[in-house]
Amino acid sequence: MRIRTLTIAAASVLALGAAACTQAEQNQAEANAEAAGDKAADVAAQTGEVVESGAMKAAQAVEEGAGKVADKLESNQAEAAAEGRPGAVDPSTDTRVPAKH
Repeated sequence: MRIRTLTIAAASVLALGAAACTQAEQNQAEANAEAAGDKAADVAAQTGEVVESGAMKAAQAVEEGAGKVADKLESNQAEAAAEGRPGAVDPSTDTRVPAKH
């Protein structure tokens, strides 16, 4: 009976040890998963910043290009209005040159 009791006790200790090891492995896997999740969140945030800064640069380029086009059109309209060309708008007064009938 004593051998059986020792065997059961040893088996119990081994089972508890195995369970503890498994729990430790689970804890480690969970910690690794959390760290990977945190890293993924950091990378996603950084990627978002890179995309946003690229969009900002593109918007600035469009704005600059549109400003140049607007300046050119304004210059053309000012010249046409000064010459009295019908339909032209004087940018300084926002007045259209009347059509000739």
